[in-house]
Amino acid sequence: MILHVRLFAVLRERAGADQLEIDVAEGATVADALRALAEQHRPLAAPLAEMEVVMAVNRSYAREDEQLTAGDELALIPPVSGGAEEQDIGPLPGDGTPHVRVTPEPLSAERLTTVVATNHSGAIVTFQGTTRDVERLDYEAYEPMASEQIEAILTEVAARHEVEGIAAEHRTGAVPLGEPSVVVAVASAHRGPAFAAAREAIDRIKAEAPIWKREMEGQEGRWVEGTPPPA
Repeated sequence: MILHVRLFAVLRERAGADQLEIDVAEGATVADALRALAEQHRPLAAPLAEMEVVMAVNRSYAREDEQLTAGDELALIPPVSGGAEEQDIGPLPGDGTPHVRVTPEPLSAERLTTVVATNHSGAIVTFQGTTRDVERLDYEAYEPMASEQIEAILTEVAARHEVEGIAAEHRTGAVPLGEPSVVVAVASAHRGPAFAAAREAIDRIKAEAPIWKREMEGQEGRWVEGTPPPA
């Protein structure tokens, strides 16, 4: 069967295309698809051998033994531009209604504060990740999956910390020096849960969302090394 695989960041550049076809047998697994990519598209052989990649199947990270079917939406995910130690979040006691946006538009922490605030909010914590040290950062995202992953992260974080409002927005494209590329806002009745939820949310977004960044000085760029997302 013929499968289409989307590529991003350094893998897209190495392959010279943002999508490739592979021919695999019926009942093939993710591991079979990875082997086929290396064998059928030689420019990918070296990067696939050098870096830890994860296959996303229908916008969810997949194990290598997961079986594929015709029509699956496949994406090859190189290490994402961020990272954190893996956390056991434990049972989730409640429910969350997060606000999420992945956008090329400039971000505003003040606007997100109004999104999460309620009449019961005794504490609102915001976090902004900004471009530093370089002229600009260029961000690339697997946007539909990034939005879904961030929403799932915020839902779990909100339930774990029993916050009243939680939101995150991530910018794509060029982000100049000093401007925010990601903003997280959390509202809670007390400062402890608000701080804890904001920290956990940004750490997991950096480690799990399929978003990559390239440091730019003039026309010269370098993809920032990241960590493999959890499969």
